[in-house]
Amino acid sequence: MQDKKSRLLSYSSAVVMFLAILFSCAAQQAPAVHHTLDMTVVKPETVGFSSERLERLHAHMRSVIDNNELSGMVTILARHGKVVDYWNYGHRDMASATPMTKDTIFRDFSMTKPITGVAMMILYEQGKWLPGDPISKFIPEFAHLKVYKGMDAGGRIILADPDHQPTISELMSHTAGFTYGFFGDTPVDKMYRDANLFQSKNLKEFIDKLAAIPLAYQPGKGWTYSVSMDIEGYIVEKLSGQSLPDFFRDNIYTPLGMQDAGFFVPAEKRGRFATLYVNDDQGKMKPDDGKGFGGTYSEQPGMPSGGGGMVSTAEDYYRFAEMLANGGELDGKRILAPASVKLMSSNHLAPELLTGQYGIGLQQMRPGFGYGYNCAVEFDPQEANLPDGKGTFLWDGAAGTWFWIDPANDVVFIGMIQRQLGKGSPNVEYESRALVYQALVDPAK
Repeated sequence: MQDKKSRLLSYSSAVVMFLAILFSCAAQQAPAVHHTLDMTVVKPETVGFSSERLERLHAHMRSVIDNNELSGMVTILARHGKVVDYWNYGHRDMASATPMTKDTIFRDFSMTKPITGVAMMILYEQGKWLPGDPISKFIPEFAHLKVYKGMDAGGRIILADPDHQPTISELMSHTAGFTYGFFGDTPVDKMYRDANLFQSKNLKEFIDKLAAIPLAYQPGKGWTYSVSMDIEGYIVEKLSGQSLPDFFRDNIYTPLGMQDAGFFVPAEKRGRFATLYVNDDQGKMKPDDGKGFGGTYSEQPGMPSGGGGMVSTAEDYYRFAEMLANGGELDGKRILAPASVKLMSSNHLAPELLTGQYGIGLQQMRPGFGYGYNCAVEFDPQEANLPDGKGTFLWDGAAGTWFWIDPANDVVFIGMIQRQLGKGSPNVEYESRALVYQALVDPAK
């Protein structure tokens, strides 16, 4: 009996050793898993989409252009890292009838914000900051910020001390107490406008002006779309020792192959720069004169805007989005760890801020729809009346550009147009959402 037990133990040990060697060899022979980007368009059915149903997306986008609601558009749809739909529609410039092309350069405006967020997360991974750090740790000029509390009987502003120093986490989630000056008409908004913040010659001057203006509300007690990401741009410069454009170039653009991304359009690329259209009093499109809404983008700005200063092609932005969709890596180049992407793309707003009271443009903070670090987050899409998968994160820009990343369905979508959001502009951002997901007929693939 003892001899039989010994033989069984010996046999078991041999099996365990054999399996260990087998798995070890397999692990040594298995290549590193990298997401290699390929812009070749694959048959939609291979990843669960219906070619027939995607025609509804194309027909709708053509219709808004035929109706003169948009000049032109480029869209990219991908699933499991494979491009299933890549289209260009209409014109880059209507007056000259120049066709829209896939290499057209667009003004990203606020789609700069998620890229600034990634820059901040790169520095987070280097141990340069923590979410609970007060902003004043990195910007001493903000150490004595006051909070707007109302007006007295004589029309003078009443100021109060902040309940706590606003933190980096609050900065990145638009809850620190800053505003923009463009969208509101409070006394604080007026102070922003009077300070001409965005005419500052550099980010240091921008910060100095901002330090003299009170916060619009107590930190953490509201959500206001704000200059927070421009403040982050200054923090990136301070912590890295580089200008914001150089940091983006070295740590994001170049590793990801974003060849046309930047803060201006050089002379040799101006022919590919889309005309920007703004809204007239009747809600019709007219060309922007280049003097107000974003400027000319003809040279590197003295004050690069981390909140809205970038330009890129649709493919440039798709490369950035695919990196995030793949947990921070693309083409063997790791920009962030998966944990950092998750931290950035998780909701950081308290329930009392998710009432529908707060928001900007098409994005309203509400049950199921919150805000992470530099991007909106759908933590319960069905509650938010959206068709995406749980954990979808997204943002858009003032000229109508938009993107979303849906980790549950492994879907990425990029939409690039150049019409100022507002009266008369179509809601192609959310119309595209319905049209994409009605075509995802086999999500198990």
